[in-house]
Amino acid sequence: MSEVLVAAAIRHGDPGVPVDPLTGAVREDRRTGRASDAGPAALEHALRLADALGGRCVAVTVAGAEADGMLREALAAGAHEVLRVEGPDHDGAATARTLHRALLERHGPPDVVVCGDEPAGHGTGATPAFLAARLGAAQALGLLELRVAGDALHAVRRLDAGRCERLRVPLPAVCSVRADGVRPRRAPLPAVLTASRAAIPVVTVAPPASPDTVRTVAVRPYRPRPKVLPGPSGDTARDRMLALTGTFVPRTPPRVVTATEPAHAVEELLGFLRAHGYLEQGR
Repeated sequence: MSEVLVAAAIRHGDPGVPVDPLTGAVREDRRTGRASDAGPAALEHALRLADALGGRCVAVTVAGAEADGMLREALAAGAHEVLRVEGPDHDGAATARTLHRALLERHGPPDVVVCGDEPAGHGTGATPAFLAARLGAAQALGLLELRVAGDALHAVRRLDAGRCERLRVPLPAVCSVRADGVRPRRAPLPAVLTASRAAIPVVTVAPPASPDTVRTVAVRPYRPRPKVLPGPSGDTARDRMLALTGTFVPRTPPRVVTATEPAHAVEELLGFLRAHGYLEQGR
């Protein structure tokens, strides 16, 4: 039996924006970007699962060279290997495809992928679902707890109104964990110093080739087709206005029917439908 592979998919946080206290100048410093809020929680859960399953933990991210520091922190915390992927990540489907191809190329199909359950405003949150579809894996999201129980994972998910539910997630699985579900471990100083000199492996995933059968010819606002309606009849403007508004068109006055029996109510409904041509007579 091959060794169990647990991947921690960590999202690189937004770059820092230092502000000069004297001049007020704002500049972007991508070196200060760290893991997102749920990234350390995803790594901690992945490390615990790898220990319980007797496998290895790989921390992976789709980002540029500015994420190397974040991956070195994952090595210092106990990850067996790290991987930085350069490729398309403009939406959830593209990020999932990039992660999937890089993991298969470098490590083979993972048994468990742990992602951070990011809050609203930090992307669509669709990457785990697309990744689970590509892996043919089960998916669970919004998890507070995640542990190994036999040949599956047991998880606790928070629901509305303060409720929780317990899940049994078979392997392979893609799980999204919340930032408040676990306390990440602190890396010891010797491990931090060793990881600071580690080389970060990089895999480049090329974007898919655009199909030649579909291309954009023109872009214009949507405009529904106009409806062809007959003009109003009448010799004078007043007659035509009355025809348009239907002022003298006979209408059925509204009435309230109180049925004493269900059969009476059914007969009333059927009679109305027959009178207006929705049902044939005799039915």
